[in-house]
Order: sequence, then structure tokens, then C-alpha cells
Amino acid sequence: METKNTKNKDLILREKLALQRTLLANQSTFLAFLRTSMYFLIAGLSLRNLLKIENSLLIEIVLFITSFIIFIYGIFNYFKHKKSILESKKHIGEYQLEYYKL
Repeated sequence: METKNTKNKDLILREKLALQRTLLANQSTFLAFLRTSMYFLIAGLSLRNLLKIENSLLIEIVLFITSFIIFIYGIFNYFKHKKSILESKKHIGEYQLEYYKL
């Protein structure tokens, strides 16, 4: 039969693992934003060399600006969610106190 102490330890472990998964998901999302930003940057850099278009400079500038916006939004998104994740970590503090008393 499970005791109350075992249930609390299992709950603490699940909470910690959930927070770690969420942190990894946040990092993965940031890397996806970074990858997309790099795609737009590479497209802007290689456009003039690959295609002979009259207004290629204008298209390059649009791609560079899009790349920069995606990159800045990715950084903003990462830190916003990181703060939210750290705030939710405080909620398992009571369980941590119970864990250390056991």
C-alpha cells in the first residue's frame, strides 16, 4: 500500500520532470525561431546571386527585415515563456518543503 510520503515524492518528481520538459520545449521553440530566421537571412543573401531580378535589392531588404523580426520575436518569446515557467516553479515549493521534511 502506498503511503502519503510516497505519493508526495511521486508528485514532486512528476512536477520537476514536467518543468524540465517544458524548459526543453521552450529551448526547442527558440531554436526553431532561430532556424527560420536564418532561412530568411540566407534567402536574402543568395537572392541576387541566384536570380536576375530588377528589384532584387528591395526583396533582399524585405527578407533581411523579416529575418530580424523573427529573430527578435523568438528572443522575446523565449524569455517571456522562461519567466512564466520559473513562476510556475514556485508552485511546487510547498511540495518541496514537504519532501525535505520526510
